[in-house]
Amino acid sequence: MDSKVTMKISGMSCAACAAKIEKKLNKLAGVKRATVNLASEKATIEYESSELKVAAMINSIETLGYKAEREEDLSWDREKEEQEKEIRRLRTEVFISAVLSSPLILAMILSLMPVHLVIFDYLHFLHNEFFQLLVATPVQFIIGSRFYRNAYYSLRAKSANMDVLIAMGTSAAYFFSLYNVFFQSVPQGMMKDLYFEAAAVVITLILLGKYLEAVAKGKTSEAIKKLIGLQAKTARVIRNGREEDIPLENVDVGDIVVVRPGEKIPVDGRIVEGSSSIDESMLTGESLPVEKKTGDNVIGATINKFGTFKFEAVKVGRDTALAQIIRMVEEAQGSKAPVQKIADQVSGVFVPVVAGIAVLTFLIWFFVLGNLTSGIISAVAVLVIACPCSLGLATPTAIMVGTGIGAENGILIKGGEYLESAYKLNAVILDKTGTITKGKPEITEVVSLGQLAENEVLRLATMAEKKSEHPLGVAIYEKGKQEFGLLADPQEFEAIPGRGVRALIDNKVVYMGTRKLMREKGIDPSAIETDIIKLEDEGRTAMLLAADNKIEAIIAVADTVKENSRAAIEDLQKMGLEVFMITGDNKRTANAIARQVGITNVLAEVLPEKKAEEVENLKKQGKIVAMVGDGINDAPALVMADIGMAIGTGTDVAMEAADITLMSGDLRTIPAAIRLSHKTMIKIKQNLFWAFIYNIVGIPFAAMGLLNPMIAGAAMAFSSVSVVTNSLRLKRYKPI
Repeated sequence: MDSKVTMKISGMSCAACAAKIEKKLNKLAGVKRATVNLASEKATIEYESSELKVAAMINSIETLGYKAEREEDLSWDREKEEQEKEIRRLRTEVFISAVLSSPLILAMILSLMPVHLVIFDYLHFLHNEFFQLLVATPVQFIIGSRFYRNAYYSLRAKSANMDVLIAMGTSAAYFFSLYNVFFQSVPQGMMKDLYFEAAAVVITLILLGKYLEAVAKGKTSEAIKKLIGLQAKTARVIRNGREEDIPLENVDVGDIVVVRPGEKIPVDGRIVEGSSSIDESMLTGESLPVEKKTGDNVIGATINKFGTFKFEAVKVGRDTALAQIIRMVEEAQGSKAPVQKIADQVSGVFVPVVAGIAVLTFLIWFFVLGNLTSGIISAVAVLVIACPCSLGLATPTAIMVGTGIGAENGILIKGGEYLESAYKLNAVILDKTGTITKGKPEITEVVSLGQLAENEVLRLATMAEKKSEHPLGVAIYEKGKQEFGLLADPQEFEAIPGRGVRALIDNKVVYMGTRKLMREKGIDPSAIETDIIKLEDEGRTAMLLAADNKIEAIIAVADTVKENSRAAIEDLQKMGLEVFMITGDNKRTANAIARQVGITNVLAEVLPEKKAEEVENLKKQGKIVAMVGDGINDAPALVMADIGMAIGTGTDVAMEAADITLMSGDLRTIPAAIRLSHKTMIKIKQNLFWAFIYNIVGIPFAAMGLLNPMIAGAAMAFSSVSVVTNSLRLKRYKPI
């Protein structure tokens, strides 16, 4: 059976670590696909549960020297606590390391001073080799123990990562200095060649970089924190005949929950008593409260504005709408964009290549130029500057921020690959009903053509459409319910997709639907064609009612265009995208709606099962296509498109099939999502450029002896911090 698991991994230090774990997991029998994200410190694994157990995957990760834990076993609070603990530990280590390194830096500065000051006489002890050894050793082996430990595990797994480079570089500087402390002979008054400050300062700067990086990475996941903060902490439930407040996690399906004005709704459910106005803006982005009554659904974390009501809990815990949104955003932040493959491929071979360059640098300096000291220092500088951290952070940090901003604005992007694909779109197909229009059509006219009175026509139509799920059928049923109250079910019912319905009522065969349906059933609508055309030219959908093989009436139904549809479509066209409208309606009705919103490309009379074919036809023309829809019948087309966008006010099936979910029904979120994709991809490209340029420029400079190891360490730390900071600048962007 296909399964998916997300694991939290601790101990990764650079892109090479992530690449190593990913390679190990993908080699396991039963793993279909594994991706490891350095920025979120998570692995997402798709696997065959009959062949492989989660425990075996955790064990394989831990043999590499990292810790792994199933994410669902790790509460958000605990995860947050561990992040804060790591930040505190790094801050303490940076402080201690900086204090111990300061005398070494000061000694180096004093030795470079061109003039002698009186104060130098009091600081002469700073140049004492044993004093320098005393302060450098704790930095090297206590503060720096993490690098040795991680390097050991990495080499044991027959690979190399950043820790190997740091351990090699600082050890070379430390042990060369240690050798000189005991064995180098220098004339009286001269100082020995000591580079303790290089090793100690490199460790300090790298830890400082890691600390700043950890703080910045914490900010990239602020969107998740905000979403989690929306949840209520407690719920008031009725148990044993009385109300009691209980923790949110103790609410069970079937519990009756009481909500008073101003309170958050704790879980998803259905109102069983009372009514209210509810602020659903956290989910849909709609600022106006929504009226709710008995029988209506309510969503956890939305806010009850006015009335008191009781509702039955239907979805709790990880099944609530908010929990699913959080999970979707987490998965998106843990995913990879295809552009990251470049960095992954480079990271896989980067460390061994750099180690080779460092050895070659030493050999040239020592054997060709005859300078042992410069050889060691240059090799150390090469090892230190060439850390692949920034490469590993370039893409995932931007994706984390981009998907986070999307979530805050009601745009849920399922993964980095969709963020990248949206960047390339040049055509958008919009479903008409429920996407361009409100999807809540109303009857505008009932035209009786035979012996039946208008109210009898409406009665038959209401009964025929009682079990229909089509928006037009629902509109007729709702109108009839207002007029007649509850009516009996038809004796027989059959939905005919894309055409209408057939029902048996009072022993009469009743057809309700399009002209195509009537012709298929041998009923000729040509006598009323003029009346139908007139209604369709006005943008109304004409539905025909036939009883006992005779057309008895035309029922005109109109679906109004959403307020922002025209503005959104103009926005898309200004961005250079071709906009198409797809609908099952006839051409006249479709063109009337298209004219209202400024669309010239109309795909009309398309049956539900043919929508995916229309998407495929556009793709064959070389277009990169987004399909936007809200209904069950849109799901195949959403899957077929390069990017499927589901309107969040639609069905769960559409949202499951889509790559991007637009939580509100506002079409302006479509261009907003595409613009967000553009902005994020620009950040990713900037990050990759800077990550590569640091190494391309830095390594030759270091090899030529033009870069002190301390400056190399600072540059390496700065490269990682600058990449994360550049991604964080995206947080200022407002897509809508």
